Amino acid sequence: MHAKTSSEPAALLIDALGTLVALEAPAPVLRRELSRRFAIEVSEAQAHRALAAEIAFYRAHMGEGRDADSLVSLRRRCAEVLRDALPASDRLLRVDIGSLTATLLDSLRFTAFGDARETLLAARARGQRVIVVSNWDISLLELLELVGLAPMLHGVVTSAAVGAGKPSPAIFEHALALAGTPPERAVHVGDSLREDVEGARACGIAAVLLRRDGEPGPAGVATIASLAQLAYP
Repeated sequence: MHAKTSSEPAALLIDALGTLVALEAPAPVLRRELSRRFAIEVSEAQAHRALAAEIAFYRAHMGEGRDADSLVSLRRRCAEVLRDALPASDRLLRVDIGSLTATLLDSLRFTAFGDARETLLAARARGQRVIVVSNWDISLLELLELVGLAPMLHGVVTSAAVGAGKPSPAIFEHALALAGTPPERAVHVGDSLREDVEGARACGIAAVLLRRDGEPGPAGVATIASLAQLAYP
């Protein structure tokens, strides 16, 4: 089933995590790196709980990573949260914060979804401006470069750079300005009903919900299971 808007948009606004990129399971990597680097042994469940605490802290504070210095500070605080959530040990206490931060970052590995590249290339071939709109710190562009998607984009808008995250109108308005497109000529695609669909619609932007699990979306919400299903009349 193809999700369609009333006319082909001039701009494709698109979410990052869960839409263009996926986070590989970090707990097994964290366990391995803690063992290899520091001879610290934790169970996968313990690693998972610690990472859940770190991720929750990051999501609450990611807007503070708005420049190089504040991003370094944010990452170090995330590493401290991780330390506090791991089982206490003398070895863990002896790990300096720089090394623990590097271990955390190395445990967070992202990959592009298989349908991401072709979708972005197709949008550019149609003459659309392609802008990523994401709740993220300023490192998102670097990540998109690492996974090979940055060359297909016309811009990246993060909540940290704008000072407001989805579903706030401010981040969508910034993306529209970057695209040089009015809201009625744009479509936004993402995997969150609240952040992506409700946020975009509040700005007058057509929205498509991505449900990679194949489940149907709410009534009245254009829903797709793959970015390959995006189509316009």
